[in-house]
Amino acid sequence: MEEFIDGLNELKKKIFFDMLAMAGRVFILIQYSEDVRIGTRGFIGDEPEKGLILVFNDKMRFSWDNGVIEAKLSFNNAPQKCRIPVSNIVTIYSPELQSQFTCAYQGMSTGEPDDNEVDTEDIENSKVVKVDFSKKRR
Repeated sequence: MEEFIDGLNELKKKIFFDMLAMAGRVFILIQYSEDVRIGTRGFIGDEPEKGLILVFNDKMRFSWDNGVIEAKLSFNNAPQKCRIPVSNIVTIYSPELQSQFTCAYQGMSTGEPDDNEVDTEDIENSKVVKVDFSKKRR
Protein backbone atom coordinates (compact mmCIF):
# COMPACT_ATOMS: atom_id res chain seq x y z
CA MET A 1 0.00 0.00 0.00
CA GLU A 2 2.85 2.39 0.83
CA GLU A 3 4.32 1.79 -2.64
CA PHE A 4 0.98 2.79 -4.17
CA ILE A 5 0.85 6.02 -2.12
CA ASP A 6 4.47 6.89 -2.98
CA GLY A 7 3.79 6.33 -6.69
CA LEU A 8 0.68 8.48 -6.56
CA ASN A 9 2.54 11.27 -4.78
CA GLU A 10 5.31 11.14 -7.42
CA LEU A 11 2.66 11.42 -10.13
CA LYS A 12 1.19 14.50 -8.39
CA LYS A 13 4.67 16.03 -8.23
CA LYS A 14 5.33 15.40 -11.93
CA ILE A 15 1.99 16.84 -12.99
CA PHE A 16 2.44 19.87 -10.71
CA PHE A 17 5.89 20.75 -12.06
CA ASP A 18 4.96 20.00 -15.68
CA MET A 19 1.97 22.34 -15.47
CA LEU A 20 4.07 24.96 -13.67
CA ALA A 21 6.71 24.83 -16.42
CA MET A 22 4.10 25.08 -19.18
CA ALA A 23 1.75 27.71 -17.72
CA GLY A 24 3.79 29.59 -15.12
CA ARG A 25 1.26 28.94 -12.36
CA VAL A 26 -0.61 26.01 -10.85
CA PHE A 27 -3.62 25.79 -8.57
CA ILE A 28 -4.00 23.02 -6.01
CA LEU A 29 -7.01 22.05 -3.96
CA ILE A 30 -6.05 20.64 -0.60
CA GLN A 31 -8.28 18.82 1.82
CA TYR A 32 -8.40 19.55 5.52
CA SER A 33 -6.16 17.51 7.79
CA GLU A 34 -4.48 18.15 11.11
CA ASP A 35 -1.20 17.51 9.23
CA VAL A 36 -1.75 20.54 6.97
CA ARG A 37 -0.40 23.81 8.35
CA ILE A 38 -1.55 27.13 6.93
CA GLY A 39 0.32 29.37 9.35
CA THR A 40 -1.83 30.99 12.01
CA ARG A 41 -4.68 31.33 9.52
CA GLY A 42 -5.57 27.65 9.24
CA PHE A 43 -8.73 26.54 7.48
CA ILE A 44 -11.61 29.00 7.90
CA GLY A 45 -15.31 29.10 7.04
CA ASP A 46 -16.35 26.10 4.94
CA GLU A 47 -12.75 25.21 3.98
CA PRO A 48 -12.55 22.26 6.39
CA GLU A 49 -15.41 20.65 4.43
CA LYS A 50 -14.75 21.95 0.90
CA GLY A 51 -10.96 22.33 0.93
CA LEU A 52 -8.65 25.26 0.25
CA ILE A 53 -7.32 26.39 -3.13
CA LEU A 54 -3.70 27.55 -3.20
CA VAL A 55 -1.86 29.16 -6.12
CA PHE A 56 1.81 28.58 -6.91
CA ASN A 57 3.76 30.39 -9.63
CA ASP A 58 7.18 29.84 -11.16
CA LYS A 59 8.65 32.87 -9.35
CA MET A 60 7.79 31.61 -5.86
CA ARG A 61 10.30 29.98 -3.58
CA PHE A 62 9.02 26.76 -2.10
CA SER A 63 10.26 23.25 -1.53
CA TRP A 64 8.76 19.88 -2.36
CA ASP A 65 10.70 17.28 -0.39
CA ASN A 66 9.82 13.96 1.21
CA GLY A 67 6.15 14.21 0.22
CA VAL A 68 5.66 17.69 1.70
CA ILE A 69 5.37 21.16 0.17
CA GLU A 70 6.74 23.95 2.34
CA ALA A 71 6.17 27.57 1.34
CA LYS A 72 5.35 31.05 2.59
CA LEU A 73 2.01 31.99 1.08
CA SER A 74 0.20 35.30 1.47
CA PHE A 75 -3.41 35.57 2.60
CA ASN A 76 -4.72 39.18 2.68
CA ASN A 77 -1.12 40.42 2.41
CA ALA A 78 -0.14 38.44 5.52
CA PRO A 79 2.57 35.83 4.85
CA GLN A 80 1.84 32.43 6.38
CA LYS A 81 4.27 29.56 6.74
CA CYS A 82 2.60 26.57 5.08
CA ARG A 83 3.28 22.85 5.26
CA ILE A 84 1.20 20.69 2.94
CA PRO A 85 1.59 16.90 2.84
CA VAL A 86 1.22 15.86 -0.80
CA SER A 87 -1.30 13.19 0.20
CA ASN A 88 -3.69 16.06 1.05
CA ILE A 89 -3.63 17.43 -2.49
CA VAL A 90 -6.92 16.48 -4.11
CA THR A 91 -6.68 18.39 -7.40
CA ILE A 92 -3.92 20.04 -9.43
CA TYR A 93 -5.13 22.30 -12.23
CA SER A 94 -4.23 25.07 -14.64
CA PRO A 95 -6.85 27.39 -16.17
CA GLU A 96 -4.32 28.40 -18.86
CA LEU A 97 -3.87 24.78 -19.94
CA GLN A 98 -7.53 23.97 -19.43
CA SER A 99 -6.53 20.79 -17.65
CA GLN A 100 -6.66 19.20 -14.25
CA PHE A 101 -5.66 16.09 -12.35
CA THR A 102 -7.96 14.93 -9.58
CA CYS A 103 -7.13 12.21 -7.13
CA ALA A 104 -9.98 10.86 -5.04
CA TYR A 105 -7.76 8.47 -3.08
CA GLN A 106 -8.20 9.32 0.60
CA GLY A 107 -5.96 6.78 2.30
CA MET A 108 -6.71 3.52 4.02
CA SER A 109 -10.32 2.34 4.12
CA THR A 110 -12.00 2.38 7.52
CA GLY A 111 -14.39 -0.36 6.53
CA GLU A 112 -17.27 2.09 6.84
CA PRO A 113 -19.18 2.80 3.62
CA ASP A 114 -18.23 6.07 1.99
CA ASP A 115 -21.01 8.46 0.89
CA ASN A 116 -19.58 8.31 -2.64
CA GLU A 117 -19.40 4.53 -2.83
CA VAL A 118 -21.98 2.72 -4.92
CA ASP A 119 -24.07 0.16 -3.06
CA THR A 120 -24.19 -2.94 -5.26
CA GLU A 121 -27.50 -3.97 -3.66
CA ASP A 122 -29.05 -0.73 -4.93
CA ILE A 123 -27.79 -1.53 -8.44
CA GLU A 124 -29.24 -5.05 -8.36
CA ASN A 125 -32.64 -3.68 -7.31
CA SER A 126 -32.63 -0.87 -9.88
CA LYS A 127 -33.46 -0.86 -13.57
CA VAL A 128 -29.81 -1.04 -14.64
CA VAL A 129 -29.29 -3.16 -17.74
CA LYS A 130 -26.32 -5.48 -17.37
CA VAL A 131 -24.30 -6.00 -20.55
CA ASP A 132 -21.65 -8.66 -21.04
CA PHE A 133 -19.07 -7.29 -23.49
CA SER A 134 -16.80 -10.31 -23.23
CA LYS A 135 -18.54 -12.34 -25.96
CA LYS A 136 -17.49 -11.63 -29.52
CA ARG A 137 -20.02 -11.37 -32.30
CA ARG A 138 -19.37 -13.26 -35.50
